[in-house]
Amino acid sequence: MELNDIKDAFDRVAKKQKLSCSKTQEVIDLIVQEIEKALETVKSASHLDDKYVLTELKRRLQDIAPLGQLEGTQKELNIALSKYTKILEKSFNPDISKAYRNIEFDTHTVNQIIASHFYRQGLFEVGDCFISETKESECSAAILSIFEDMYQILEAMKSGNLEPALKWAAANSDKLTQNGSDLQLKLHSLQFVEILRKGSREEALKYARANLAPFASNHVNEIQKLMACLIWARKLESCPYPQLVSQTNWVTVAEELTRQFCNLVGQSYESPLSVTIAAGVQALPPLLKFMTVMAGKKQEWQSMKQLPVPVELDKEFQFHSIFVCPVSKEQTSDDNPPMIMSCGHVLCRQSINKMSKNHSRTFKCPYCPSDIDAAQCRQLYF
Repeated sequence: MELNDIKDAFDRVAKKQKLSCSKTQEVIDLIVQEIEKALETVKSASHLDDKYVLTELKRRLQDIAPLGQLEGTQKELNIALSKYTKILEKSFNPDISKAYRNIEFDTHTVNQIIASHFYRQGLFEVGDCFISETKESECSAAILSIFEDMYQILEAMKSGNLEPALKWAAANSDKLTQNGSDLQLKLHSLQFVEILRKGSREEALKYARANLAPFASNHVNEIQKLMACLIWARKLESCPYPQLVSQTNWVTVAEELTRQFCNLVGQSYESPLSVTIAAGVQALPPLLKFMTVMAGKKQEWQSMKQLPVPVELDKEFQFHSIFVCPVSKEQTSDDNPPMIMSCGHVLCRQSINKMSKNHSRTFKCPYCPSDIDAAQCRQLYF
């Protein structure tokens, strides 16, 4: 839906309405002014005939021509309103069933996705109710447990308690390191700043020696800046590194923790249901437009194996789970999965086996001049 077009049309209506109201008030003020003048004349000039005063008032009101003055602005407002309603009707077509295809889908999987979405959002009671009413108890306990643990950590962080987060990060330290995440350092940095914010320089330094020192070899600059903050204990608002002491750091670290937590438990960071609906919102208008053109030919639409019109989606909705090996020119499959080589490039397993003579020798990567040991190649999962 072109929400920007709707907003622009609404803004035009609001602007025209404001001009119309302003002009109406201006005309009303002129009319009131003339009436008040006529009343003053009647009261002060007793020698004048009331009929003459009323006749003069009528003439002046005709000179003002209120209807003529209001006609122009009111007409512009009516035109803007008419265009706005047309844009709304065009953008919010109530009959989206025209773009629906009668396809079979796995109800169990859909129910699990919906339940997972509720749990992911922290709506545990809603998720339990949904699971109960759909009788989809299978796997629900595991999903609930995963996100309950995550939300306990996040809720503790909201109240300023980093202990659950630090405990979880320490337990998963090796996996976080493999993912290239410095979440542990960020959490310890937050704790260090909070100790310093309370004014305890000695306690902050003691904490840094115990918890920040292990990261010194790879994060010298970050730790040096944190150590410089010791000078500004009790007055961190004057610190030359405001980004280190900003409260927005808590939000950023919470997002990083959520991302890493979901990654380690095999869940996506974004809710699959949210992503699907958001992508559908973008894809729906061109499909509805196509179906309007194809009115009366619904059977053709139902039998098509591919989308009949190009549907442009934003980059965050562009997924490609099919990999075509550049050597064999064939799509990968469960029996012939994509394999990432030590240089970072990808081939299918059959090509790697063929080029390495079934792991008996190294071979050159077809992308770059790296020597590849087939035993070090890892399978990719989409």
